[in-house]
Amino acid sequence: MGAFIFAVGALFGVALAEFLPGDEVATAPVSPTSAGPSDIATAAALVSPAVVQLESDVGLGSGVIYDSEGLILTAAHVVNGVNEVNVRLADGRQLEGRVLGTHTVTDIAVVAISGADLPVAALGYGTGADVGETAIALGSPFGLNQTVTAGIISATGRNINGVPMVQTDAAINPGNSGGPLINTTGQVIGINDIIFTEGGGNDGIGFAVAINVAIVVADQIVAGGDIQLATLGVATIPDTSGNGGAIIREVMAGSAGEEADLQVGDRIVAINGETILDPGQLFAAVVSHRPGSLAEIDFTRDGKLMRTTTTLGGISP
Repeated sequence: MGAFIFAVGALFGVALAEFLPGDEVATAPVSPTSAGPSDIATAAALVSPAVVQLESDVGLGSGVIYDSEGLILTAAHVVNGVNEVNVRLADGRQLEGRVLGTHTVTDIAVVAISGADLPVAALGYGTGADVGETAIALGSPFGLNQTVTAGIISATGRNINGVPMVQTDAAINPGNSGGPLINTTGQVIGINDIIFTEGGGNDGIGFAVAINVAIVVADQIVAGGDIQLATLGVATIPDTSGNGGAIIREVMAGSAGEEADLQVGDRIVAINGETILDPGQLFAAVVSHRPGSLAEIDFTRDGKLMRTTTTLGGISP
């Protein structure tokens, strides 16, 4: 029986895609988490007030208030096809939410509410996440409001359906989608989105859209207009020599890569100080930046380490 990725936003669940031959599967954690119950409890207490339950005609999901003006991050499939949702706050208030927009490619959406003294969760934008660190998922699985589950970060930079995601073994179930995945300092590091399962239940392999990607998309949704993702404009292949990195096999004309004078055969090893081990990590690193932002690229050419800077382009996938 094949393994499938299931959306976990609506209570009834929706199949998204099948893993294709050669796709990555979960890897064992490199080290056990050092966080204790008190760390998890403290982090959950910080973020829980900002976690909301979203209910509409398309199902039940979760979200997190990330701006004091009443902006809520959630998954697009939680609110697709509707303009309004019922928003239940942790303090019991029920408010009308207006869907500002959705982006199906990254499965990110923004909902707006109006209310006094709205709690706000801190975003871990730019902080990164390390394999083996504690990960805490908050949301409303099966409609059970304010549920907290914990595990570890199993992998980062997973390319799932073309979106960089954080992989975790924290229990994620139908209704969790759109809720936050947080670290032990109470920062949101991802938006819970999908699970990998063979039987339809939680098999300990869940995925959250990396917060760097989610907030780039959310900001563009709020601003209006077309939503773009950053692009370097190069096609790469893995380095089979064991050195790691991503080897360029094509540079698109007029791209940021051409502007940086990158060439076929160059091996990209880092972007803005972030080590690149393979093409998947390169993709995740680029998309985690905003279109139009500067990127410092370290690469090797003829065995010599070099550095260049370019302005990342934008593409509307």
